[in-house]
Amino acid sequence: MRGRRAVGVPELVAGARDGDARSVARLISLVEDGGPAVREVAAALAPHAGRAHVVGLTGPPGVGKSTTTTALVRAHRRAGRRVGVLAVDPSSPFSGGALLGDRVRMGDHAGDPGVYIRSMATRGHLGGLAWGTPQALRVLDAAGCDVVLVETVGVGQSELEIASLADTTLVLLAPGMGDGVQAAKAGILEVADVLVVNQADRDGADRTVRDLRAMTALGGRGDGAWRPPICATVAVREADNGIDVVLEATAAHRRWLDASGEGHRRRTGRAAREIEAIALTGLRERMAAVRGSAALHALAQRVAAGATDPFSAADALLAQV
Repeated sequence: MRGRRAVGVPELVAGARDGDARSVARLISLVEDGGPAVREVAAALAPHAGRAHVVGLTGPPGVGKSTTTTALVRAHRRAGRRVGVLAVDPSSPFSGGALLGDRVRMGDHAGDPGVYIRSMATRGHLGGLAWGTPQALRVLDAAGCDVVLVETVGVGQSELEIASLADTTLVLLAPGMGDGVQAAKAGILEVADVLVVNQADRDGADRTVRDLRAMTALGGRGDGAWRPPICATVAVREADNGIDVVLEATAAHRRWLDASGEGHRRRTGRAAREIEAIALTGLRERMAAVRGSAALHALAQRVAAGATDPFSAADALLAQV
């Protein structure tokens, strides 16, 4: 922008550490775009990350994920915690940006300096998350957020990816929609650390809770394993909405993660998957460079002539890239 001094990554990281929302926004934009600066940002953030409790919210569409997220933010702020929110939305087919503006949906917190809300577009990425979500989480973590809430899009059976990213996964369901059965079929119950039956003032809520208790009892978890509690909420209410019970359940799960060593195992597994994803992306970029090359054409001719097999040819091609 004309007249604006270019700000480097170290300055942006320093600004984010001081709570400057504009610096946080620019850092997330850098990692979301996936350009050359993402490596510098990741290196600068690494010493400052790893402290926030990452809580994922998932579940079928229409169960009140955004309403519950807003209620959780309000409860955390009452406790004096700094909160980051990553609301991952479907992409616009025209701009590629987020279709749903969570700054509008969560307007109650938009002016709170202790809350940072960011909408991210999936941009066609399956699994309910955006490609840049892990790095965006690192930005909010390094910026001093005590809790980062990740609200995924409602994409059903593809939404299980959140469990590999969050420390604690909340699975939201609602009565009267057959969601208990659908969640079991989709495998969502297997990734739930806390089960939340929202809209619990509706008919059938008690039955949904009973069904979930029966399903989780059949899970076959071993001794010492975490057994997901079932919380009933009415998130649209300002008071007596059950959100404090959800907060206590997530806090109890975090204590269990620390005491059992499961938290370290999850963080290590998350780092391994992120490294693998970055490596595969780099490999795809290198493979794109040899597509249509003379070396690939020569190997293809040998395979077509029966002089070698495709696996050996692929090994030879990988050795060149």
